[in-house]
Amino acid sequence: MKQKMVVTERDCTARLVPAGDKKVIPEGEFVNITQDLGGNYTVTWHGNMYRIDGTDADAIGRKPQKLDFPEPEDGKISESQVWDALETIFDPEIPINLVSLGLIYKVVIDQDSRAVNIDMTLTAPGCGMGPVLVGDVEYRVGLVPHVDTVNVELVFDPPWSRDMMSEEAQLEAGLFF
Repeated sequence: MKQKMVVTERDCTARLVPAGDKKVIPEGEFVNITQDLGGNYTVTWHGNMYRIDGTDADAIGRKPQKLDFPEPEDGKISESQVWDALETIFDPEIPINLVSLGLIYKVVIDQDSRAVNIDMTLTAPGCGMGPVLVGDVEYRVGLVPHVDTVNVELVFDPPWSRDMMSEEAQLEAGLFF
């Protein structure tokens, strides 16, 4: 993607790369869009790199991603909706979602405390985007009805390998010959 400078159209929450700390970029600020893979946007602002969630894309003049989950009639957290939310989160360097990459190891829902506990890994233990991806998971899964808390545990056992990717993800990444 060719970099493009835009002016923020409203205050926008972003996460500092790679630390993942939240920061509000005020309306009327110049930001430079450097990447738009997987529905999220990487921008530079005041010399720092930030990640803007696709649900806030309207703040930078783009069409926002809509995550709309119907309210379950039983008042419980829907596991399928949690997985649907996880499938909307993409690796920042390749446009493949975390589920298809095999990065989500476990999802446990505690209906009593309205919490979702997720074990996930990274493609490499030293991946600098780990805190940002954890923030993506917390935010997107937190949009599922009845979820009050999202706890993400980064685990590295077993270590990730490309064999954990779905066949579709391997095709997308060009790993089949």
